Amino acid sequence: MTRRTGKVPAITLGFWITKILATTLGETGGDTVTMSMNWGYLAGTALFLGALIVLVILQIRERQFRPWLYWATIAASTTAGTTMADFADRSLGIGYAGGSLLLLACVAASLVLWYRSCGAITLEMAADPKAEACYWLTITFSQTLGTALGDWMADSRGMGYQKSALLFLLLLSLVAIAYYWTTISRVVLFWAAFVLTRPLGATVGDFLDKPVSHGGLALSRPLATLVIGAAMILCVHLFASKPAERDAFSAVKVKER
Repeated sequence: MTRRTGKVPAITLGFWITKILATTLGETGGDTVTMSMNWGYLAGTALFLGALIVLVILQIRERQFRPWLYWATIAASTTAGTTMADFADRSLGIGYAGGSLLLLACVAASLVLWYRSCGAITLEMAADPKAEACYWLTITFSQTLGTALGDWMADSRGMGYQKSALLFLLLLSLVAIAYYWTTISRVVLFWAAFVLTRPLGATVGDFLDKPVSHGGLALSRPLATLVIGAAMILCVHLFASKPAERDAFSAVKVKER
């Protein structure tokens, strides 16, 4: 059977390490603009959402996997997710719980739209602009949901950043166990892991840059952003630049183990 490459990275351990770094970068980068630079949540959302839209268009127009473009788009989705979640939770006053429930509904709705529009939800992307648009829409909602979940656990539930990070790490471990030892849909497990890496990265980012009085280390947000960004670039170079392989049928049928 002829093998072709998709437009997303191979889903390996390197992918998940890079994804967690990207989510941490999104938290510190988003906070740098909205808080340290005093742009506010609305202006920060407009900035990062605009950048995300441009990068998604470029990603869809590409005919093959471009690792740096893909991960730049992921990083933009995490920063946009940070500012959008903060704007919804704080500026709109719906709270972390309300924001999390609303965004969970948005993730579910985007997956339903994806399935109804394309006939399948495939993790190994076909060269189909409609499928890719649904892919990035789902990613953006999942990143925003993850931010709201992280803030909900760390702040509203009083767990703090360290305990919240350990909780989400435990939940990710359970997803990994389910992947290897159960027959639960791989699509469901992928998106569960994708969502959970976001609050893990968000709580780690908050732990790094929030004041000591709030349970953080009070590190410089811009400096933390630069260091995490450099680590992410190194991981993309070393681990996350290989495209996912797919066969001729993966565009129309979800592959299950």
